[in-house]
Amino acid sequence: MPATVSPLTQGAILIVLSELLIVTMSSAIKVVSLELPNEMLVFFRNLFGLLVLLPVLLRGGLARVRTTRLRLHLLRAAAGMGAMYCFFYTIAHMPLAEATLFALTAPFLIPVMALLWMRESIPRSTWLAIAIGFAGVAAVLRPGSEALSAVALIALLGAACSALARVVIRRMSSSEPSTRIVGYFALFATLISAVPLLWAWQTPSREALAWLLLMGCCASAAHLLFTRAYSLAPAGQIGPFTYVSVVLATMSGWLFWGEVPHAATFAGMALIASAGALILRSGVRRPVAQH
Repeated sequence: MPATVSPLTQGAILIVLSELLIVTMSSAIKVVSLELPNEMLVFFRNLFGLLVLLPVLLRGGLARVRTTRLRLHLLRAAAGMGAMYCFFYTIAHMPLAEATLFALTAPFLIPVMALLWMRESIPRSTWLAIAIGFAGVAAVLRPGSEALSAVALIALLGAACSALARVVIRRMSSSEPSTRIVGYFALFATLISAVPLLWAWQTPSREALAWLLLMGCCASAAHLLFTRAYSLAPAGQIGPFTYVSVVLATMSGWLFWGEVPHAATFAGMALIASAGALILRSGVRRPVAQH
């Protein structure tokens, strides 16, 4: 970007571009899920991520990948995989905007998990944000209606797994560089997600392969842009821009699948986005996510 553009503006632009790629990835998942099972989508997502990261990881030799915190890497991989399976499943079985919205509820769970595990204090503003966020979730779920379904509960489970993965990242960050954390996740996630292929493999068509390639490229590029954005500007200033993904997902769902969110969903969107912005501005450190 031109030198005249401030780091804050550059970071915000990169976040928006990253979220655009994530919504494109989600749209590709929604299309290809009509032909291939969830297990294959998760595997190819991880495989592409590993292929992109492998040259970077091997460049530093064995010293770069040696670790004494293998158990935490395995826990992070298990939690991340749980989040990914849930997220991909909800994309295939609920409107794109709502699936994206549920994925963005993870930040409300991170402070609570950090309190229970790492004894981190939670500011009053963060408790307020958590309450607002879950009011937004309740608005989207509409208790007593058909919206409170098994799919919605799976979406919330995925958000909980994502929150756990990020807390584990925070736990490891004192001794593990980000490249090693991401690299071990890519390796373990690819190996774990390969196991279900023993019974879930289906030979993809050429069209499905093209969608899988688009999915993998978008996910890898989004992660790189996301990481770069947070190196340019504070999370509290650019983090709220991640909620543009809900707007983009709503537009994509309406244009390509005729999905029109319920009025209560729009109210939930506003509450969740406001709560997310409040959490980020309250000073809670946000680990880099693995989409």
